[in-house]
This record gives sequence, C-alpha cells and structure tokens, in this order.
Amino acid sequence: MREQQAQQEDPIERFERENRRLQEANMRLEQENDDLAHELVTSKIALRKDLDNAEEKADALNKELLMTKQKLIDAEEEKRRLEEESAQLKEMCRRELDKAESEIKKNSSIIGDYKQICSQLSERLEKQQTANKVEIEKIRQKVDDCERCREFFNKEGRIKGVSSAQDVLDEDTDEEKETLKNQLREMELELAQTKLQLVEAECKIQDLEHHLGLALNEVQAAKKTWFNRTLSSIKTATGVQGKETC
Repeated sequence: MREQQAQQEDPIERFERENRRLQEANMRLEQENDDLAHELVTSKIALRKDLDNAEEKADALNKELLMTKQKLIDAEEEKRRLEEESAQLKEMCRRELDKAESEIKKNSSIIGDYKQICSQLSERLEKQQTANKVEIEKIRQKVDDCERCREFFNKEGRIKGVSSAQDVLDEDTDEEKETLKNQLREMELELAQTKLQLVEAECKIQDLEHHLGLALNEVQAAKKTWFNRTLSSIKTATGVQGKETC
C-alpha cells in the first residue's frame, strides 16, 4: 500500500518534502557545527589561560627554589661561622679555666704555707713564753731558797735598786713580742689578700662558666634553627619538584 501510495504521489511533492527534510537536517547540523566551534574556541581559551597560569606558577616556584637554595647556602655559612666561634670560645674558656685552676692551686699552696708558718710561729711563741715562765719560776725558786740573794730581790722578784736593768730587759722582751706580733699581722694580711684573690678567681671561674653555658645555648639554638630551615627548604624543594613532575 505504501508503494502504491508512493507511486500515486506526485514526484514534485515527494521531492519538495524530501528537500525540506534535508534542509532541516542541514540547519540542525550547521547549528551543531556552530555549537561545537564555539565550544572548541572556549576550550582553547581556557586551556591557554590555564597554561599561562601554570607557567607563571612555575616561574614563581623556580624563583622560590633559587631563594631557598641561597638561604640554605647562607645558613650553612652561618653554621660554619658559629661552629668556629664556638670552638674559639671553648678554647678560650678552657685556657681561662686552666689558668684559674692553676691560680687556685697556687693560692691554695700559698695559703697552706702561710697557715703552716703561722702555726709554727704561734707554737714557737707559746713555747718561748712557756720556757720563759719556767725559767723565771726556777730563778725565783732559787732566789727564795738563798738567804743572801733574798736580800737583793723584792717580793715581786725584781732586783732592789736595779729596776732600770730589769726595765731594759722587759723592754727587749716587749720589742721581741711586738716584732713577732707585727710579723703575725703581716702574715694575716697576706693571708687575707690571698683569700681575696682566691674568691676573685672563683668568681671569675663562675663568670666564665656562665658565659660558656650561654655560648653553648646559642650554638644549640643556631643548630636547631639551621636544621629547621634546612628541613623546610628540603620540603619546599621536594614539593616544587613533585608539582613540576605532575
């Protein structure tokens, strides 16, 4: 029936209908072509923009990488400088400590010698005083036992009429005692000065130990800062290389 209808239909109408169908298909295809062309242009523009952004980002990352490398070089130089300063400071502190220890030993030896001398002088003075008392007591005893000698001495043991000679002897004894006392005072003064020098040396040692502790703390802080900077630089460089690889 369709074949019969087609045969019975006018060829001009059939061709016109077919022409309209083809024109509609042509218009639809042209519209699709325009849409595709517009989408292609939009995609190219977006891709170009993304490419420009990626190139700018890559340039910024390269600059940051160069700056990080320079900072790393500066940090390594700073680390070497701090290590050299720390070594010099340690050496100086070691010399000062050795010097202070030698001074302390010397002062301790001097103090020991002065103590020994003072002790010997004190013992000598005590022995001399004891011997003098014993000798005087013996003389008094002998004078008391002798009746003829008793006439020339008074109850205090002094010679009658010859008090001036006894005064001279007393003065000589007093001068000797005063000389010993002066020597003892001089030794005590030297001992006090030595003790003062010892205290000053101990204070100097404490000061040096304090400076040494501060220097060690600064070195540790510098090493920690350098390590953190190096670690951050390595992380940044690794991240940049990963992004470039992506």
